[in-house]
Amino acid sequence: MISLHPLDRGDIDRVAHIKLRPDQLVFAGTVADAVNTPPTMDLHEIRKDDLAIGLFRIDRAYSETYDFAGHGDLGLRGVILDAREQGKGSGTAAMQALRGYVSAAYPQAQNLYLTVNFRNPAAYAVYGKAGFLDEGGVWPEGEAGPQHIMRLELKAAPAPA
Repeated sequence: MISLHPLDRGDIDRVAHIKLRPDQLVFAGTVADAVNTPPTMDLHEIRKDDLAIGLFRIDRAYSETYDFAGHGDLGLRGVILDAREQGKGSGTAAMQALRGYVSAAYPQAQNLYLTVNFRNPAAYAVYGKAGFLDEGGVWPEGEAGPQHIMRLELKAAPAPA
């Protein structure tokens, strides 16, 4: 079973074994990169049963960097799913659990935004299955090139399974 949990920076050993394929590092970075981010980014763990298989960051200051996000909107950053778990439905299940999880953890937030690189169609498809909408916006300044802007309304009905 896939579940999401807050991850204290002091418990980083729980996720230290997680690795992306080398070609994916440009999109999400490493576990070490995730830990070395500003304190406005909260770490969260993706578990399969009780084993950590991934992590992601929730950026509480997202609208200060990205003008398409409204005040108080959150950002999903640096989703890392272990290469050994990819293609098994774990990433899709984790992203489908985001709306309920983030709504409970950040009850004031209305939207969760992300940007996904044009060269990462697998991640784009997973986010779409999870209910993120691409309203046609493009963020041209991604570190690895242009990115789709996607939004998940946190107060809306859950995405169909």
